Amino acid sequence: MAQESTPPPVTPPPPPSLEQAPPSPAMVKDKGDLPPPAPAPAEEADSPGAKGKELQGPTLPPPPEGEQKDSRSSSLAAMMEKEESVLSPQPPPEEKTEVTEKSAATKEEAVAVADADTGKEKQVQENKVPQTLVSFKEESNLVSDLSDIERKALEELKQLVQEALNSHQFSTAPPKKEERLSVIITQEAQTTQETSKTEASASESDVSTEIKPPAETQESKVEETPEKESQEVAKEEQKAVSSPEEITIWGIPLLKDDRSDVVLLKFLRARDFKVRDAFVMIKNTIQWRRDFKIDELVDEDLGDDLEKVVFMHGYDREGHPVCYNVYGEFQNKELYQKTFSDEEKRLKFLRWRIQFLERSIRKLDFSPSGISTVFQVNDLKNSPGPGKRELRLATKQALLLLQDNYPEFVAKQVFINVPWWYLAFYTMISPFMTQRTKSKFVFAGPSKSAETLFKYISPEQVPIQYGGLSVDFCDCNPEFTIADPATEITVKPATKQTVEIIIYEKCFIVWELRVVGWEVSYSAEFVPDSKDAYTIIITKPTKMTPTNEPVVSNSFKVGELGKILLTVDNSTSKKKKLLYRFKINPFSD
Repeated sequence: MAQESTPPPVTPPPPPSLEQAPPSPAMVKDKGDLPPPAPAPAEEADSPGAKGKELQGPTLPPPPEGEQKDSRSSSLAAMMEKEESVLSPQPPPEEKTEVTEKSAATKEEAVAVADADTGKEKQVQENKVPQTLVSFKEESNLVSDLSDIERKALEELKQLVQEALNSHQFSTAPPKKEERLSVIITQEAQTTQETSKTEASASESDVSTEIKPPAETQESKVEETPEKESQEVAKEEQKAVSSPEEITIWGIPLLKDDRSDVVLLKFLRARDFKVRDAFVMIKNTIQWRRDFKIDELVDEDLGDDLEKVVFMHGYDREGHPVCYNVYGEFQNKELYQKTFSDEEKRLKFLRWRIQFLERSIRKLDFSPSGISTVFQVNDLKNSPGPGKRELRLATKQALLLLQDNYPEFVAKQVFINVPWWYLAFYTMISPFMTQRTKSKFVFAGPSKSAETLFKYISPEQVPIQYGGLSVDFCDCNPEFTIADPATEITVKPATKQTVEIIIYEKCFIVWELRVVGWEVSYSAEFVPDSKDAYTIIITKPTKMTPTNEPVVSNSFKVGELGKILLTVDNSTSKKKKLLYRFKINPFSD
């Protein structure tokens, strides 16, 4: 017989104040930022040379000449390139001295003993979802919170950026002074030679009419023109130095206020606070943004065909806006062909993804104490998988751009409804990831997806399709919004859970309730305080299945004091997650 547990009576919460209510959700996917890659099969991994050919054409503007983009081993794009090396056989080690061989033999014996003891344990753990050993904690962007080394690196980078702005290094630089003078002198010399040839031919036809200009006049003409041009170049350079150029990244002007520090810190952290590397990355990003015409792209109308593939919804418990990437939408063959069937369509998808990201970033708070990162949720349910070559090419191109031009924009990467093949892929690329990258990753299978999301996001902020209570804003649910908090209760196996809502006045009460996955019985009743009154059955005990409506909404007009009892009977052997919230609106006769 099921045991019954009743929590302490729930008193009606006070109406939420404006200060407690979260901001309205902005309709805004390390380096990656943003959507995670569709993993490529190892046998199809491209070589570096092939990758270079693949990125030719209009899809990816070339980096500025003279600059080298340093690649990081932590980037997923690089990891995808290393799959082949992982699967390829390693060359045998060279022979060592006898002492080394004995030492190695001793170690091998110890390892063999350990493997024999833990072999079974490893075999069991192979199919488990990888666990994050150390959770990533976002660093502060306040200068006062930085270490001495970090603060020094920031000041050095700011100095380099200021010098570059003063000398217009970020823009397309005009020819240098020496080059321009050399061109002018060459042109004058050619003109002089042509004049000499003309005079020579004239002297042959009529020697008596030959008139030679003074040599001093010709030399002074050649010398005066370069000198005059040199003065003009000097004036232009002096004017450029006196008026530094203005550069903006993600809508933030460089070195205009403290928001610029947050931008520079993203590049520094992406390059482990190596100032020169961070400066090169900034220059490459600025050049790419100019070539890709980002500022114009933001205002373009690229349609809304992919609004269900990537969308922003709600905030996590720390205030980060949440971005959902739904790969299962590409099971629609028509949408897949429309998006990835040829290079032109893949370029349009890339532009749409960059546009979505830019619009989302510009709604973030870049103040030092603000939130300038995004919480990523990647839904892999019904994902096309690694066999879709077109999708793999598109995500690979997007990943290369994101990791090079949008560093440190992901606070956490949560993968839900993870299939077995993705776990195998992650196991293969995990050795090439830094601890910082791996600490941002969280994986959850289908049965644990909602529970995992609730660790980071409140249920009222989680979309209804992922186990939460939040629906799109519409007239179908006028009583509750994303700002109305919900209560979570874990219902143990083979137990009943009763929620008591005590009524202190005549009122009209409305509530929402759901059990993730259902497979429980649900009932609701009103019990008056008066001993002579009868209990009123609001909802008879009903067996709820996963095919029922995910959320139960109900209301009741209370004419006397008493309590509302919401009962969930979990007769299964699994624990269940119960979510509920309610509102009380007093009324008078």
